[in-house]
Amino acid sequence: MNASDAASPAAADDGLPAVAPQLRALRRRAGLTLEAAARSAGLSPAHLSRLETGHRQPSLPMLLALARIYGTTVSELLGETVADRDAIVRAANMEPTRAGGWTYVQAGAPGRGMQALRVRVPYGSQGDIVRVHPGEEWLYVLQGRLQLRLGDTAHLLGPGDSAHFDSLTPHRLAAVDHDGVELLFVHTLLQSPTATLCLGSPTGELP
Repeated sequence: MNASDAASPAAADDGLPAVAPQLRALRRRAGLTLEAAARSAGLSPAHLSRLETGHRQPSLPMLLALARIYGTTVSELLGETVADRDAIVRAANMEPTRAGGWTYVQAGAPGRGMQALRVRVPYGSQGDIVRVHPGEEWLYVLQGRLQLRLGDTAHLLGPGDSAHFDSLTPHRLAAVDHDGVELLFVHTLLQSPTATLCLGSPTGELP
């Protein structure tokens, strides 16, 4: 065991204290063994076990991967609860999150089965990552040009163009222009037997 693997639970308490028990509870709710969940997320069982006991903190891409595998949302993984499920999301409350070079702004209420995001994809970032996972995706190009590959077919989308597809179709997104591309993006997180067949990279799970 190396030094990073031996991080204390107290260190985890400083960051994401609610994650560890939620990870274990949601994995069990999904009916997955530690080994099956770890394999789907591209982790070792020992690493996932350390996440579930609070000895390691998961990165945002790792949380996104586990949320999809467990058929839930990152908000639920973090132990967040939504008391009244407010239907309105104000621009002032939209905090950007960055992962893998992409910028995400939550554009919908947390804790829902359908998640809406405003996404900024920079040029040359994650364009070679192919994603496959349960659910559906819808995207709408706001600014710039997007190259969307669905299976073996490439599509060029400009402002005002949209796409709606089954997420089990291998897909890849990349900005065509150096200024990047901005999207509205909606995806579903479905609980299903195929959830254990997630093939996307755990370091690039969005979208």
